[in-house]
Amino acid sequence: MFNFSRIASDSASAARAGILETPHGDVPTPIFMPVGTVGSVKGVYHRDLKEDIKAKIILGNTYHLYLRPGLDTLYKAGGLHRFEHWDGPILTDSGGFQVFSLAPIRKLTPEGCRFASHIDGSRHTFTPENNVDTQRIIGADIIMALDECCPGDADIRYASRSLKLTQGWLERFAQRFDSTEPLYGYPQTMFPIIQGCVYPELRKAAVEHALGLDGPNRGGYAIGGLAVGEPTEKMYEMLEFTCPLLPQDKPRYLMGVGTPANILEGIARGVDMFDCVMPTRNARNGMLFTWNGIMNMRNSKWSQDFGEIDPSGTSHVDHFYSRAYLHHLFIAKEMFAAMLATEHNLAFYLDLVRAAREHIIGGDFLSWKNATVPKLMQRL
Repeated sequence: MFNFSRIASDSASAARAGILETPHGDVPTPIFMPVGTVGSVKGVYHRDLKEDIKAKIILGNTYHLYLRPGLDTLYKAGGLHRFEHWDGPILTDSGGFQVFSLAPIRKLTPEGCRFASHIDGSRHTFTPENNVDTQRIIGADIIMALDECCPGDADIRYASRSLKLTQGWLERFAQRFDSTEPLYGYPQTMFPIIQGCVYPELRKAAVEHALGLDGPNRGGYAIGGLAVGEPTEKMYEMLEFTCPLLPQDKPRYLMGVGTPANILEGIARGVDMFDCVMPTRNARNGMLFTWNGIMNMRNSKWSQDFGEIDPSGTSHVDHFYSRAYLHHLFIAKEMFAAMLATEHNLAFYLDLVRAAREHIIGGDFLSWKNATVPKLMQRL
């Protein structure tokens, strides 16, 4: 049921185009996955996700869903697909990054991670075993192995200890996953997460360890622990080093990255799947990403600009509303402002990876990417 087929590769870079088959539909790659942390992509109807934004796969977050609405509710609903009425593919992360970034109190041991809820301070524990069970109940098509997200500025001693912890958890996670069954009548697959901070020797060891646990239930590999404090060039360096070590016949997922420029640079280095809160979070603060650069819709320069929000945009909101109107909504603190900006940004991100895919298939991806990246980064 899970199969990844490469249909084109760029001769001048490591970029590739493919198709990932899942129980809830096929996903063309490269792909960006909108983040639906607690069972919704903030401010967007699922109808618009499908028809306007053209999302092919979305995310859910294990940490947040475990805390609220909770596993009992999700199980009684028949899993997250039914609970949120999304019939496309879903990927869930393990919650390791949220424990790292949100939990006010946490303790990591070989047994698992103990943490205090950011909601009410209640105490909880994730072990590799109960994390598998939790993600079985959530019912995502693709689930991530439990890991520690090592800070990007960690020294090699800390990063080595962190990787050893993640490797021990991965062994137990894989064993539990392989010995249990999905709950809702369709298969699930798991992605090990390659950690190792900014140290090539640790990244190499992480890949070798994960490949040693490979099997029919490993649908792909995630690259974690990047864009968490290290310089951007270090992130690119780690991608250039790590991607060639991973299997050619399985997708590579770069977790939590990033800007439009980051995504194109990641594709050039062999990444197939991306997610990030940036297009939705920044939208709520008035930032729009476009093919010509970045627009701050709170800026007074837009107050009497009655042109379309984005003449090059693919979303209907780009052509139906004016820049002046969107500026007004943000200044007036209307929630509709965030909804419009979110729909635009997500549609742009999906258009970005669609265009990248077309240029990979067309054979001119690298030259197109090099000409496009400077435009994406400029401020309008």
